[in-house]
Amino acid sequence: MRIVKDENLRLGILITKNDMQKGLSFYSENSDFIQVGIWGYDKGKNLLPHIHNRGMMREIDRTQEVIYVIQGMVKSFIFSEDGKLIEEIILEKGDMLILLNGGHGYEILADDTFVLEVKNGPFMGADKDRKRICV
Repeated sequence: MRIVKDENLRLGILITKNDMQKGLSFYSENSDFIQVGIWGYDKGKNLLPHIHNRGMMREIDRTQEVIYVIQGMVKSFIFSEDGKLIEEIILEKGDMLILLNGGHGYEILADDTFVLEVKNGPFMGADKDRKRICV
């Protein structure tokens, strides 16, 4: 696991297939708007059934997202809050990137690339929900 920072602000967390281990591993902090973990269990493991309680109000002020490369290869560009390029990361099949703060962009590096994206919602539309970074 590698944390990408701009000074003390966590911009992203890279988890590669080599970081995955047995048991339950959460990579986000409890205070993050998106909670991301990986289950690493063997056959026969039972997870207790549950329902998430209604009425647990959460207040958020930004979108955070996770991408997981199912197949192919992606270059991710991670930017600071003021739009400065901080880091470029190559993601391969099985890699996951948690994006917490700042900005980001992507370049697809291989044909037939498939990426799963998960983010908190609701989505307010492209014009309201985001601003473009000029590079």
